[in-house]
Amino acid sequence: MNASRRAFLTGCAALSASVVTPEVARAAIAQTVAGARAHDWTLAVADLEGDVPEQAMRLVHGRAPRGLAGSLYRNGPAKFHRPGGSSGHWFDGDGLMRRFRIEDGHATLAARFADTPKRRHETELDAVVTPGFATPPDPRARLGSPDDANAANTAVMRVGDAVWALWEAGSPLAMDAETLATRDFVTLRPDLKGMPFQAHPRTDPNGDVWNIGLAGDRAIVWRLGVDGALKSAEVIRLPRASYLHDFTATTRHLIFVLQPWVFTSQRIPYAAGLEWLPEMGTAILVVDKDDLGRRRTFELPAFSHFHLGDAWEDADGTIRFDTAASDDPRFGVEGAADLLRGVARPDIAPARLALVTLRPDGRGELFDTGLAAEFPKADPRRSGLRRDLTAHVAGEDGGRPLPSGLAVRDWSTGLSDAFDFGDDHLVEEMVFAPKPGGGERDAWLIGPSINLKDGVTELHVFDAARVADGPVATWRADVAVPAGFHGAWTA
Repeated sequence: MNASRRAFLTGCAALSASVVTPEVARAAIAQTVAGARAHDWTLAVADLEGDVPEQAMRLVHGRAPRGLAGSLYRNGPAKFHRPGGSSGHWFDGDGLMRRFRIEDGHATLAARFADTPKRRHETELDAVVTPGFATPPDPRARLGSPDDANAANTAVMRVGDAVWALWEAGSPLAMDAETLATRDFVTLRPDLKGMPFQAHPRTDPNGDVWNIGLAGDRAIVWRLGVDGALKSAEVIRLPRASYLHDFTATTRHLIFVLQPWVFTSQRIPYAAGLEWLPEMGTAILVVDKDDLGRRRTFELPAFSHFHLGDAWEDADGTIRFDTAASDDPRFGVEGAADLLRGVARPDIAPARLALVTLRPDGRGELFDTGLAAEFPKADPRRSGLRRDLTAHVAGEDGGRPLPSGLAVRDWSTGLSDAFDFGDDHLVEEMVFAPKPGGGERDAWLIGPSINLKDGVTELHVFDAARVADGPVATWRADVAVPAGFHGAWTA
């Protein structure tokens, strides 16, 4: 094992080795959801007890756009509660890979749990014992490596005939793109086995994929080819040990938004070692892709975030990207934990869509639109390039958790085009499905919602240029699948 890998994994292990007493662990995760009902938003975090065999979805509105064909893969947690103990946080449930397929005007849904060591061990015990983002460990946990805690529950990356289920702090888990059967954890190079590969890769126009993995103030920077083969991996130091769920990139630079939510100790669960220190402000680190030692830092007032949009550079070197910004990380600390207890937190304001501008003279600016927003997405044809549009979920007002609508922001005009389903729907991330040829507006937006009134999952297709008109097609399943986090469309 080389020295950098040993030091990096030592840091990872330190974040997953502490053990608390069974009494403390059970007291912390004793809250459970008794059962979800129609019109009940807790359908978003209700347990799914088994896989969903492929089923036809029924067209209930409009018609499928001509020529639209492909698969939307989505990942997210779907099992939280067991008799012997439950997850303490939304982010810690067992990963479920969903596949929505559209072909010849018809849609199908299939879903399968990622067959991880964590899930197998906890199924045997009928208890959640593995530490996670905010779930404390139990002495019965098996933690020989970071991937023993890997829930494979956050995002999706399509690689050849597989989809990789991505998590926060472990290896990608390869699953068959057709059957969704679990294959194995991906080792990109033998000496890098077990190094973290985070949930939000960024793609260059040439198809190269960049990603990072974190342990405190160290990051491994991954570069992969379009076929998933490793091109390079290098460990770098960051100015501070901020919590980073996401990063972004232009064609020339990697961008790390270092919020003042920082690790001040190595504790378990993971989030217990974090402290919000707004007096530090938010630092943005810009790193040259061709030379990771070349970097610039910009200082902004304190803000928190989970998700960033794709970045781009203007001709004069100005860098811009969007984010879902919050005043503090209380949703991540408290709100997402309370979801599993069936408790809404109207006192925690939803994130807002904002645009960050980094100027060549070293000035950084944050323009807050004031619009409730999460999961900012852009046209994949414009990844790292100049663009105008950001799609995001919308409608969350604090009165009921989770979004109810979809919006597209046009940064060139400052206008937003939005549609709201109303309180009977929980809307999940929507992604661009480009139409052949054309520009950003020549695309469909595709994603699911949970219809709370009927207790089922629906799949919607919107025209990216006319979101306010509502979905052009909606299909309905016979089952409600818990809310997922992130997805990818493949034509």
